[in-house]
Amino acid sequence: MLRGEERPPGPFFRPEFWRSPLRGPWLTSVFGIVLLVGIPIVAVTGLVSYAAYNPRLPGNDITPERGLFGFYLFDWPTSPIWLYRLTQGVHVILGLTLLPVLLAKLWSVIPKLFAWPPATSAAQMLERASLLLLVGGAVFQFVTGILNIQLFYVFPFSFYPAHLYGAWVFLAALVAHVVIKLPTAVTALRSRSLRRELRTPLRDTRPEPPDPHGLVSPAPAPATVSRRGLLAFVGGGSLAMFGLSVGQTLDGPLRRTALLAPHGRDYGPGPNDFQVNKTAASVGIVPAETGSGWRLTLVGARRMQLSREDLLALPLRTYRLPIACVEGWSTEQAWTGVRLADLARLCGATGDGGVYVRSLQRGGVFSHASLSAGQTTDPRSLLALRVNGADLSLDHGFPARIMVPNAPGVHNTKWVRELDFRPAS
Repeated sequence: MLRGEERPPGPFFRPEFWRSPLRGPWLTSVFGIVLLVGIPIVAVTGLVSYAAYNPRLPGNDITPERGLFGFYLFDWPTSPIWLYRLTQGVHVILGLTLLPVLLAKLWSVIPKLFAWPPATSAAQMLERASLLLLVGGAVFQFVTGILNIQLFYVFPFSFYPAHLYGAWVFLAALVAHVVIKLPTAVTALRSRSLRRELRTPLRDTRPEPPDPHGLVSPAPAPATVSRRGLLAFVGGGSLAMFGLSVGQTLDGPLRRTALLAPHGRDYGPGPNDFQVNKTAASVGIVPAETGSGWRLTLVGARRMQLSREDLLALPLRTYRLPIACVEGWSTEQAWTGVRLADLARLCGATGDGGVYVRSLQRGGVFSHASLSAGQTTDPRSLLALRVNGADLSLDHGFPARIMVPNAPGVHNTKWVRELDFRPAS
């Protein structure tokens, strides 16, 4: 009998409450090894996404208090043009695919979260602390990430710094947890054959041997599903998440399979039928602002204004460029417009200091962006006026928008009103 001060405060803290005969070190280690392979990829591609914003340029930093967390930042390239599309697509789609595995892993270790007493030694206290930070960090990152994909900001803080700082906390806890638990996981994985477990039916399913870590139930109930059934259920859930979301990163018929795409799958007929993140109406852009009275202001050695007709009279170029958004969707279209480098020369600038882009949109991260010198001088960087041979629709940025190869979608600013070319410092 436990002493009074050590008596568990409720049924969740009693080992016999958790009765599933499937829990054990082997099953937990199977889920853990999948996450150990997948989650670092999700983390690295997420950190790369932050670098793609060129946060060291004026107006681009959405986490100004990053401090040492920005040690790895580098100038984001314009080639290959598909790099951001790939990294952000992997970040979002792989994260969604791993969600069923994460939930299964949390289910498999839930008795550890309620172990009583909380700690009996310094080593156990360190393990519990890393586990709590690991679980809390994983839940926080996945939940806020999924809410961000859906543009559903119900949390009372800015997503971008919270997600960045949460990622580093989670990665630190993951490293500590791996260092502590990897030997145990390797031993557990060697204790059973995956092939044999996949051949074991429900009637032959038995609990794992008692373990000192408290995962195996001391009072297991009869099995109602085999381990192979549970693995198939989790694997099927991951495949379903993948199948219902991957279409948003691909063009063609597979887009219709992306039932989890945050912005739908149909955007109207014609050349402008592709993803829209923010509609004109949602950000307060009205047709009157983009009509015949619209002028593009160029700021360089001299200041000048151009109408859309003036821009169309300049040499136009057409390039097939992808546009990819932080929410995970991407598409490649044929964009026609005036090179940014040509506009820089027109107003007496060189473009070697980059350009600050201002939009008709008022407020928000979409209303402005700084482009680097490399982005400004790349011959494929355009002030786009048309897409797929047709004028831009209002929702796609009419009368003009930025299109830069390999830039995050948020920096392909729509409804452009001013290009301020900065001299090299």
